[in-house]
Amino acid sequence: MDIADRIQNLRKSRGISQEELADKIGVSRQAVSKWESKQSTPDIEKIILLSDYFETTTDYLLKGIEPVGESGKQRSAVLFTVAGTVFNAIGLVSSVFIWLERQTVYAVGVGLAIMLLGTGIFLAGQFTGTKDKARARRLFLLPNVWILPFIPLSCCFNILDGWAGGLWFWGRLAPIPLLWNSVRTYMIFWAGYILLCAAADILLARKTRPSSSPGRPCP
Repeated sequence: MDIADRIQNLRKSRGISQEELADKIGVSRQAVSKWESKQSTPDIEKIILLSDYFETTTDYLLKGIEPVGESGKQRSAVLFTVAGTVFNAIGLVSSVFIWLERQTVYAVGVGLAIMLLGTGIFLAGQFTGTKDKARARRLFLLPNVWILPFIPLSCCFNILDGWAGGLWFWGRLAPIPLLWNSVRTYMIFWAGYILLCAAADILLARKTRPSSSPGRPCP
């Protein structure tokens, strides 16, 4: 990222237009447009005005060196990922325990509500002023492809298997797969679930793997 990108990012983070920035700095809108499109570079006087307006340093604008105080304020999105994943795991475990203890459909609602909160915490880290967002997304998806689909898939399995056995309501909505008709059907669910989640993790790992070695351009 060069000075043109940094000026554009700072302007957009303030939510102002090129014309509004030009008015603040005392230049024309065309001048700001040329800065951001790399057609020209602001002189040192304008660099100082930009750093004052955006409350950053000239070193950041010119070299991309993060101000110590400013970088320290940014929380890592990984923290939101960890918190969200913990909540999702708690939601799944709580749902299973409630079902085993009381065998009520409320177990499903409790589990999904806690998971919704956990996913919301993760998303908060993605849409607020945090750093390491790409890494946080990867760390969230790898374990949560196993956690988040479990209750919905179990409910779908129980509904379909219950219908096949002539059961239209009782026990259909459970956070774990229930053995309605045959051990074979039950094992098919677990095999499919494990294969699906493992395949998703493999695809995610391949997607985030560097496509070329250092120093060698991508084809």
